[in-house]
Formats: sequence, structure tokens, C-alpha cells
Amino acid sequence: MGNGLIEVKDLCVYFRQKSPGMFSFQSDRLKAVDHVDFSIKKGETFGLVGESGSGKSTIGKAILRYHEPTSGEIYYDGVEIGHMRERGLMPFRKKMQSIFQDPYSSLDPSRTVQEIICEPMEIHRMFTAAERKERAAELIEVVGLKKIDLLKYPHEFSGGQRQRISIARALSVQPEFVVCDEPISALDVSLQAQIVGMLEELQDSQGLTYLFISHQLQVVQKICDNIGVLYLGSMMEISSSEKLYGNPLHPYTQMLLSSILPPDPRQQILDDITADIGVQERTKEGCKFHNRCPYCTERCREEAPLLKELEPAHFVACHNVK
Repeated sequence: MGNGLIEVKDLCVYFRQKSPGMFSFQSDRLKAVDHVDFSIKKGETFGLVGESGSGKSTIGKAILRYHEPTSGEIYYDGVEIGHMRERGLMPFRKKMQSIFQDPYSSLDPSRTVQEIICEPMEIHRMFTAAERKERAAELIEVVGLKKIDLLKYPHEFSGGQRQRISIARALSVQPEFVVCDEPISALDVSLQAQIVGMLEELQDSQGLTYLFISHQLQVVQKICDNIGVLYLGSMMEISSSEKLYGNPLHPYTQMLLSSILPPDPRQQILDDITADIGVQERTKEGCKFHNRCPYCTERCREEAPLLKELEPAHFVACHNVK
């Protein structure tokens, strides 16, 4: 899993929280991400899938350094950035950009589209003011809108158009790596296909590397080269998209994929399956999936399985898969 543009090694992200005790509130830690390893090669799209609350977005924000890692290492092109101070991070922040789930809340309603797209370039002191406006004009057409749209405000656009503006903003500083955090889940199915197609075209034309976070399994199958399956902050399985969907090895992956309904033109993308996951289940010893696994043994309850390579480039964390 080495030699990637992005290398995540033994990453842990824990959050402090208060849990009620008998007489007072006692401090507890939520293990949002727990000893996760994976890498993303330059030019590929790596998908992270799993149920809501599995830690997908937390990993993306840790790589971008919006969250401080509790432990572990994050490498960008061989340089460790997981514990780097803010001054040293600035060049990497320019190389790493993000596209978020909700285009309605991610754009400043008080700014014009031109100002929104130019802002990252101003922060990183790129180009002159005239050159920034020229680049904004180029990017707005790249994402399928018109130059006249630069003078409008976010409320004048549909959800799909706002997401296109978000993409133009992310591209403005010429990034190498983009975290796409549920970038289409707030859109209608017809718009989802358009945005996915545009992301693929931009990747080809600009040599982008993506981390694509989603619970929409059929979209991930289409767009991703390799996929990691998360459950309660732990990585259950990593493989190519073809192998994962053709021969899923982990019981949790099998459960996720079995939830995909037969193709239906009215509903091509399935929402995540729901589960009642409590904090206490996150902190138990052993495999985090053991209380839902039909193959659970005593060893599963007591010992957390390590991620191991069972087939070439196919990694699984399960005691019972050989």
C-alpha cells in the first residue's frame, strides 16, 4: 500500500466527550478513526465507503488538517504533514482542496461567484488581481457555467450549479489532490451523473488525485480505482473496485453490497443502510463488527484483527477470512 501521493499510516483521531456517570459526567473518548492505513496513488481516485458515522469524513478532514490527528502519520508526496505546524502547512493547503456535501452552506451568500472563486487565490497570494479574475472566468466555463454568472450570488443558482461553483473554487489554486466529501449526495439523481462525469473529465485534463467519500455504493463503483471499507473508524477491507464488487471478502463488505437493489431508472443510487451504533460499541475490545457478524467467534470478541493482504493488493481485517 506504499508509494502513494497520500500515505496514511496508523491514523487515530479521537474526540473528547462527556458520558454520564452515576453521580457525575465522566470524560470519555470517541474513537472516530482507529489505526487506519491506506495510500492513494497519484492520478487515481480512492473511495471511502461505510455507514454514516463510520469515520469517512473525519479521515478526509484529518488529511486536510482540519482535524488534528491523535496519533499516526499522514504523508503528502513523502513529506509528513500530520503533525506539521500551520506555517509549514501553507504550501500543502494550496495543493490539497476540498468539495463538500452541501453546496447551499459551503458558499458565502454575501459574495459574488467571482469573489468566491478568487478568494483561495488571494489567500495563497497567487497571481495579480487581474489574473485572478481572468482565471475565474476560465474556470466558470470549465465547470459548465457562463462568464456572466460570475457577477451573480449563490442564491441565484440551483443546487447542481452551486456544486459546480464549489468545484471551480477548489480548482482555482491549481491543486494536485482533492477531497470530495459526499459531493453529490445533496443533488438529484440526474445532477449526480453530471457532476460525477465532470469530476472524471477534470481528473483526466488536470491530472487530479481524488479521495472520494460516499455511502452511495453504485457511484463509488463507477468512479473509484481503489476502495476502502470503514466500520466504526476501522478499515475492514481495501482492494480495487473490480475486486471489491466482484469478490468481497469481509462479512461487512458483503452486507453492504447485498443492500444494493437491482438497477431501477427511478432510483439508481441507494442510501446507506441504517444502524443503531452506540458509543460503547466503538470502544469495545476485539473486532468492531463482531456484534453484527454471523461468523463471530470468541477470538473476534477479544482480539482486533489486523489488516492483512490475502490476495495481491486485496487487504482484509478478519480472523475468519483465509
